Amino acid sequence: MMWNSYDGRNWWGMGGAHGVVFWIFVIAGVVALAVWIANPARHRETDSHFSQTALDVLKMRYARGEIGREEFEEKRRDLQT
Repeated sequence: MMWNSYDGRNWWGMGGAHGVVFWIFVIAGVVALAVWIANPARHRETDSHFSQTALDVLKMRYARGEIGREEFEEKRRDLQT
């Protein structure tokens, strides 16, 4: 009887079940990697960038000087009603 001999079944000498489990893990890993790469949420800069309110945008435009005080006040009143 030879205990440590290679009998051609697989690397571990334990039969085909381990080979099937191995390939299931390999395929699951490839699928998980593909889903992670294709996830559109991963490509966004930050979530806070997309959660700004209209009033926040208006304040930023006023701070950059894109609109004057009168226009800012008028649009702020419109947004708050």
